Amino acid sequence: MTDQELQALVEAVSQASFGKPFRHQARFNARLRTTGGRYLLQSHDIELNPRHLQEHGEEELLGIIKHELCHYHLHLEKKGYRHADRDFKELLRRVGGSRYCQSVRTAGKPRPYKYELLCTSCGMRYLRKRKVNPSRYVCGRCRGRLRLRPLTQG
Repeated sequence: MTDQELQALVEAVSQASFGKPFRHQARFNARLRTTGGRYLLQSHDIELNPRHLQEHGEEELLGIIKHELCHYHLHLEKKGYRHADRDFKELLRRVGGSRYCQSVRTAGKPRPYKYELLCTSCGMRYLRKRKVNPSRYVCGRCRGRLRLRPLTQG
């Protein structure tokens, strides 16, 4: 999908879901790493992570577009546009946007977690980057014993 196609898609979603036009720029930004998109307060533009489209498809991208359009329209209307604001949460729920986006794997990077603590009673999993002594901890859910096991890379 090109930036022109993305611009047309964002304008169409804005009109269909919000009943308002999107009058600024929408573009892909491949430098975004940890987020699906962002709304720029100064220029009112929207930038989206192209890897979400590649890895999770157009449905995930539509949820992210609706999320960023909520920021956009609420900010221009001088209403609560931040994640914690009631206006934002209500509008996001009403238009069916995604509150959180799925994570994308960073190519070539190893998994961030090397160990897993597993509760022997309820099966709760705790992922850890560093090796810990499981006898010093108990399960936060059922207070059961924990067992440490290394995760395989891949």
